[in-house]
Amino acid sequence: MLMPKRVKYRKVQRGRMKGRASRGNTIDYGKYGLVAMEPAWITSNQIEAARIALTRYIKRGGQVWIKVFPDKPVTAKPAETRMGSGKGSPEYWVAVVKPDRVLFELDGVDEEVAREAMRLAASKLPIKCKFVVKAETEGDNA
Repeated sequence: MLMPKRVKYRKVQRGRMKGRASRGNTIDYGKYGLVAMEPAWITSNQIEAARIALTRYIKRGGQVWIKVFPDKPVTAKPAETRMGSGKGSPEYWVAVVKPDRVLFELDGVDEEVAREAMRLAASKLPIKCKFVVKAETEGDNA
């Protein structure tokens, strides 16, 4: 399960997810990508489930990059606890995902296999996602 080794602050505020992703919105490593279309918190368990679905389908062929990392702690108070007495303890970790964010990248397999693998991975996530192919002209002027 993904989580930071150390954090500066154990508890953080919830924040807002307005706007579109300005970082992490391009395909950098692979040829195919899975892009978020909605804002959401994606838990480390959901990322891991999507990763397993992706790698199982491609049968250890190709290479997978995970482009999101759960670095935000979510706190919860115990059940049947009275109001007050401070904030709860961290329970799990989430990645804050905005629309247009690339979640996974894939390379080394043909497009039909990649499309089906990404569809299976997207079904494990709580948001709508779309499959994208890196444009052929992007890498020419590098």
